[in-house]
Amino acid sequence: MSKKNTSKRIQIYSALEVANMCGVVNQTAINWIRNGHLKAFNTPGGQYRVYKDDLIDFVEKRGMRIPEALLVSDEPEADWRTVIIIDDDPVLNNAVSSYIKKNMPEHKVIQSFDGFDAGAQLAEKKSGFVILDIALPGVNGQDLCQRIKTDPAFGKPYIMIITGLDDADLEAKMFSLGADCFFRKPLTLSKITEAIDKAMENT
Repeated sequence: MSKKNTSKRIQIYSALEVANMCGVVNQTAINWIRNGHLKAFNTPGGQYRVYKDDLIDFVEKRGMRIPEALLVSDEPEADWRTVIIIDDDPVLNNAVSSYIKKNMPEHKVIQSFDGFDAGAQLAEKKSGFVILDIALPGVNGQDLCQRIKTDPAFGKPYIMIITGLDDADLEAKMFSLGADCFFRKPLTLSKITEAIDKAMENT
């Protein structure tokens, strides 16, 4: 487990968010990255992610106006020692909770069993890691994922999708909506903690 201080984590943006802030189309931002002009890294799903400091450095070197969103310093920070599990299946929810508590005792685990409660918990606790089942009753899980990732009020957490849906295109779509990891059910619980460890090493 990384021993680094995670009380404040660098902001991370997708290529689309970079494009929107800089007033260009998504492909232009991708070209900046592919051509080595803008430093970025890849998610497990092959999506580009850019650290805030690297984006500011890129903008300044090119003589561009720094986007207002990068100048905002009072955005809430996610709590990177808190994990929220959002799944309406109590058996799976409890199993994931127990596994994380046992193997990552330094993390606080919050459980939510529906999307509405999840929204309230996320806004209040600002969990750094979100384990999200997108097949929630009464809630569009895809919309919820995108909202969690793009609404500054949630602190831009690290989102891990878990799903039992049989859709070949779903993984790519969820990454495009801001997901950072994607797991299909039945879950291998160790992959969840491995993903959290890896994400924290990048802080």
